[in-house]
Amino acid sequence: MAQRALPLPAARLGRAVRTAGAPSAVSGVVLLLPDGEADSHRRPSPLSYALQLPLARTLARAGQEDGLAAHVVRYRCRGWNATDSQLAADARWAVDEVVRRYGDVPVCLAGHGMGGRAALRAGGHAAVNSVLAMAPWLPDSSTDEPEPVKHLLGRQVLLVHGTNDARTDPELSFRLAERAKKANRDTCRFEVHSDGHSLRQHRAEVVALATDFVRGSLFGRAYARPVADALAAPPPLGLRMPLAAGFGRSLRG
Repeated sequence: MAQRALPLPAARLGRAVRTAGAPSAVSGVVLLLPDGEADSHRRPSPLSYALQLPLARTLARAGQEDGLAAHVVRYRCRGWNATDSQLAADARWAVDEVVRRYGDVPVCLAGHGMGGRAALRAGGHAAVNSVLAMAPWLPDSSTDEPEPVKHLLGRQVLLVHGTNDARTDPELSFRLAERAKKANRDTCRFEVHSDGHSLRQHRAEVVALATDFVRGSLFGRAYARPVADALAAPPPLGLRMPLAAGFGRSLRG
């Protein structure tokens, strides 16, 4: 007798990541969306979830005085699954849950890989004011239906991609950023030269960039000069902005 597949778990928010000294009131939320797969109905990968926790903790520490809460989203399954767009649907559910828990607070969707695609797709939610897509997995718009971008109008949008990414094509994220910039001028993209899909080689710079963007977009803090320049620059300059070595150290200085 064939075994019956276990039902998939419901999507849920991971435990809020906040520091001990943070104010009791939450003033903004960043939702971290883990990587996934193009097609899979398997349960979510615990590793993909765990890989986002260090960034969640760093963001929570950096946004402590602003009242930032970070959650890593737990998907129903690990696959996008064609027109079902399940990871994007889970991201939208997560934003609804943030509104239910915390009220009218700004939300940043920050995703990696397939989570980056989910962040971009779900970025039109009314509570979302910013989208951070790291090494996003995107379809080839020359052969597949292009990802929508008009819903990103009014959001701050930042993409970051390693130039040596062998899993997700950095040229596809450039093409999407190019289309998004036409619909929404508050779009920029950084390139991490010689880095791969995990963005591990220049992790300190990527984390510093993410931190600067999240605090700036959610709480109105001034962006670091490279981010402000990238947002203001016309394409392609603001969409191929190199992420300089020592970016985080320069901010601390």
